[in-house]
Amino acid sequence: MRIVADTNVIVSAFLWGGVPRQLLNAAGGQGVEFFTSRALIAELEDVLSRGKFAAQLSESRFTSAYLLARYTQLATLIAPVEVTSPELRDPDDAAVLACALAAQADLIVSGDKHPRDLKTYQKIPIVNAAEALARLSHP
Repeated sequence: MRIVADTNVIVSAFLWGGVPRQLLNAAGGQGVEFFTSRALIAELEDVLSRGKFAAQLSESRFTSAYLLARYTQLATLIAPVEVTSPELRDPDDAAVLACALAAQADLIVSGDKHPRDLKTYQKIPIVNAAEALARLSHP
């Protein structure tokens, strides 16, 4: 299964664990592949460096640089295609959709309600981490 995860899912996986981490842990096994783009990596780098995550980073015992490197090793970097989606409230979400189209993703995973409200984009389902994990368990 080809997956593009929104930055909020990756941050949750690294800093809080739970279902998002289980989803990340599935990468490489069960035919699960994650894809990302330079724009999504830049966003992840920006988010992990925010002061509001400093305590959680410290608690995880990892640096933001380590987590960023870990994700870039885990996910395949691809060049996104251009997309326009007037339905999006947050223009940053377009980077996720662009990456998903270029990756020919089977799923877009987001913790953000706004992209999930679309339900699909160009026939690619947009789900939360729990739904993605359930789909991996019962393809």
